[in-house]
Amino acid sequence: MSLIPYNRVKLARDSERPTGLDYIRHIFKGFMEFHGDRRFADDHAVVGGIARLDGSPVTVIAIEKGHTAKERAYRNFGAAHPEGYRKALRLMKQAEKFGRPIVCFIDTSGAYCGIGAEERGQGQAIAENLMEMSTLCVPVISILIGEGGSGGALGLAVSDRVWMLQNAVYSVISPEGCASILWKDASKAEIAAARLKLTAEDAKSLGVIERILSEENIGKKEFYERIRTLLIEEIGELSNDLDLVGKRYERFRRIGADVVNKE
Repeated sequence: MSLIPYNRVKLARDSERPTGLDYIRHIFKGFMEFHGDRRFADDHAVVGGIARLDGSPVTVIAIEKGHTAKERAYRNFGAAHPEGYRKALRLMKQAEKFGRPIVCFIDTSGAYCGIGAEERGQGQAIAENLMEMSTLCVPVISILIGEGGSGGALGLAVSDRVWMLQNAVYSVISPEGCASILWKDASKAEIAAARLKLTAEDAKSLGVIERILSEENIGKKEFYERIRTLLIEEIGELSNDLDLVGKRYERFRRIGADVVNKE
């Protein structure tokens, strides 16, 4: 049965939903976490390091929300500071240097918008990620596993392939934020969600993502194995492509073009 968009938002925010660390622990082996951006601090909302996938080294980066109230507070509810994006970029540039594919798991309502984050260059940090990711010479795959909110999500999603779980969402703003701006009433979030085109099906029809991942048996061994197999196959295909940067550029130039042409 098809769910209304706002119900998808609720599912994407469910505290029982697998988080980035759950995917890392069940899909990869030998994960070694790296810390810090070498400038200010270590952002607990962004987890990253090196692991093995089918015996080969990969760099894995995740925006982590946590499950319990204590974990969520520690992870700042998945709202990354600029040092989180700088840590991610440091790991991605390191991956490029050593020829490692990159896999990103995204789950955030948006980057942290506090005064301190703005003072330390939140917008610049995200913009640098967008620019640098567009020219990485190694395969990059990003998977939206829950919420994909605004530039906070896009800062890890300039990739060769972008996938979404069936009940994940991807939007320029949260439904509540959109309703507050348009109608000065956050209670109209359900209406905003329907108009934001934030579901996986909407994103695929617009060319924003390539694949919708079924949530059958989510959280169970067979669920992670299915994603693991898809990652191995996709990375193998991308690794043989001699024009990754050019095709990544064309990928983003095409987004929404079919819709505009039809109109």
